[in-house]
Amino acid sequence: MKAIVVTDQAAGTAGMTLTERPEPPAAINDVIVQIHASGFVPTEMEWPSTWTDRAGRDKTPSIPGHELAGVVTTLGYGTTGLSVGQRVFGLADWHRDGTLAEYVAIEARNLAPLPGDVDFTVGASLPISGLTAWQGLFQHGRLQAGQTVLAHGAAGAVGTMVTQLAREAGAYVIGTGRAADREKALDFGAHEFVDLEKDALKDVGGVDLVFDVIGGDVQKRSAALIKAGGTLVSIVGPVEARPTDGLAVDFVVEADRAELGEIVQRVRDGRLRTNIGDVASLDDAVGALNSTTRRSGKTVIRVRP
Repeated sequence: MKAIVVTDQAAGTAGMTLTERPEPPAAINDVIVQIHASGFVPTEMEWPSTWTDRAGRDKTPSIPGHELAGVVTTLGYGTTGLSVGQRVFGLADWHRDGTLAEYVAIEARNLAPLPGDVDFTVGASLPISGLTAWQGLFQHGRLQAGQTVLAHGAAGAVGTMVTQLAREAGAYVIGTGRAADREKALDFGAHEFVDLEKDALKDVGGVDLVFDVIGGDVQKRSAALIKAGGTLVSIVGPVEARPTDGLAVDFVVEADRAELGEIVQRVRDGRLRTNIGDVASLDDAVGALNSTTRRSGKTVIRVRP
């Protein structure tokens, strides 16, 4: 099968190559999915799991990519809940070969049914961004109606999901980003926008929840804004700044079939829009994933036409 592989951590995405790899076998509780579309997160090249297995051993050449939408072709021994020919989407295991390929072996529990009226490209754009936003807001942030959310990177793939889900839940959403992001952040539902390069973040006032995708100084300034009992939720590693009288949580997104179902249902009925930037074929993926221009949303690789 065709697949994108990486072998040199220092080279990052520039070290990607399109090559032929053996089709993966299905282990116990696995399915094999013929991939139609795959999502990609640029920071994958910095994750240890891209380069080593769970025991810390070198696993290169490895196939990156963890988001997928496709069709089940094979069931492993003991697999239940899915069937051959079923359309699915989901989040592949961090330590196994990923989804920038024509086929992937993946645990069935990491997948959810993809309704026939949702395009594979849309399905592949949802798992990481959608689940990250859902888990950060509701599981870790315990968001309630009437609260105020400060959503950093509000025009990005995760930020647009955070904004829409928080607003649907009855929160007041303040989005942040660069000046060029203002229109997009407001279009995706932010009630107001803060330009991190020009506006004073402290003027936002007190907030109940900060959803941090930036870290560093922005995180430190944000922590000072959190009301008593509020929460700082971070996806950029261990929290460096903690609110005086609140919680600080950092987390790694996990696959969840029920949550994927909630997310895709919102897409179907128009409550949630995905934020897709570039779409490229697998043959053109190396170039697309090494673009020198700023990304305007999720990059999706269309593996099958």
